[in-house]
Amino acid sequence: MSTIDSLPPLRDVIETHELLARKSLGQNFLLDLNLTAKIARQAGDLSECDVLEIGPGPGGLTRGLLAEGARRVLAIEKDPRCMPALAEIAEAYPGQLELINGDALEVNPLSHLTPPIRVAANLPYNVGTELLVRWLTPKEWPPYWQSLTLMFQREVAERIIAQPGSKAYGRLALLAQWRADARIVMSLPPEAFSPPPKVHSAVVHLTALEKPRFEADAKTLSRVVAAAFNQRRKMLRAALKGQAPDIEDRLLAAGIKPTERAEQVSLEEFCALAREIKKT
Repeated sequence: MSTIDSLPPLRDVIETHELLARKSLGQNFLLDLNLTAKIARQAGDLSECDVLEIGPGPGGLTRGLLAEGARRVLAIEKDPRCMPALAEIAEAYPGQLELINGDALEVNPLSHLTPPIRVAANLPYNVGTELLVRWLTPKEWPPYWQSLTLMFQREVAERIIAQPGSKAYGRLALLAQWRADARIVMSLPPEAFSPPPKVHSAVVHLTALEKPRFEADAKTLSRVVAAAFNQRRKMLRAALKGQAPDIEDRLLAAGIKPTERAEQVSLEEFCALAREIKKT
């Protein structure tokens, strides 16, 4: 079987195919194959899983996933310039890599994947958060994916794992932690990328829970959390006055002081409030 060592170095691939990273596509290529292999390992044992990868670029992480034993990889890449380089990887791993040239926000990957499914990606910076929110808010839970192993800007990664009382705590933390276990598993400096971004990056690993951590209606919880953090400097009785005519009573019934601000309220308390508001 072909191995990762039979393929040319990524710098050579980028030069051969003239793959200068484009800021408009949120591209920052990770060229160190030791790092891409390490990220692939953070996704766990992939030998019996299909893996969805978004934004593979020249294929550094793709190669890592395949070399680490992924049963099969579906790679969705928007930039057509990258397809010839990715096709070379597909030739080296016959039958294990399927490529789609398209926008990950518009492509439904499920018809191309067989469970169990994991997601692993060095996400393009300009669509990373939107994709994460979509993965965390499907119509039915548990989702089609077992885990997400995703590269983000460090600031976004910290928002995903943030706890109450911190400046990073907000909607993203609540969405992620309500339905998944989330932790930062790697940190990467700007110089690990080509071109180097202006910020540090981090890999977050999220494991889907069988059911949400606390009972709540998903739409109500999402609406309440969005309203609370859209005016995070206001007391909750003011920020949430549009959610129920007797919002102070609802807050008290959920065990929350009406004078609290959103960043002081725990996930469990927000879920309790969502249940109280759902009663109306």
